[in-house]
Amino acid sequence: MAISQKQFDLQFGVPVCGIDEVGRGPLVGPVVSACVTIPSEHLDNPAWDQITDSKKISAVKREKLFEPIKELCVYGIAEATAEEIDTLNIHHATLLAMKRAYHDMLSSGTSVQTALVDGKFAPDIDCNVQTVIKGDSHSLAIGAASILAKVTRDRLMTELAKEYPYYAWEKNSGYGTKAHMEGLQEHGLTPYHRLSFAPCAALKNMPRAKSLK
Repeated sequence: MAISQKQFDLQFGVPVCGIDEVGRGPLVGPVVSACVTIPSEHLDNPAWDQITDSKKISAVKREKLFEPIKELCVYGIAEATAEEIDTLNIHHATLLAMKRAYHDMLSSGTSVQTALVDGKFAPDIDCNVQTVIKGDSHSLAIGAASILAKVTRDRLMTELAKEYPYYAWEKNSGYGTKAHMEGLQEHGLTPYHRLSFAPCAALKNMPRAKSLK
């Protein structure tokens, strides 16, 4: 019988934190990571029954869960910029964002015994680390982190879309949709595009898009 997300986390002792990232695939914007630890006195809160992989939860529900998650846990949120992605590559930039989120969480004065990290690879951090494939579906802390990271990045892309409204970032979060690709062909790149990603690299010599700010 499958165990609950909370039971999954408790296997590793307490306290644990969960780390997840959002934004590896888009052509534009940062990769955002969140790190979450849930104090034992909040583990039985009914809000956790709604947590799972952020991609399986509607945008409206993610927004509704965002503040309750922050109120019930200790968290850190961090990013690696498009420039850092181009310099380091997306894999190493993702690990950097995870490490920053972990240290942001630690800055609150809390400490953890084990970090549960979504995926196959983990950042170099100073605690026990356990990688978890599809961790946002198995681990409560990772699931909560995935929602914080997803909402944070989606809000950022919506704000950036006000400056550069040509690519429908408020709808596609920077992924290479038809609207985004058409915008690239017509308006060119922005300072937020990842120049190391193939569709962007091919347009490096085009005039840059005009900012509305």
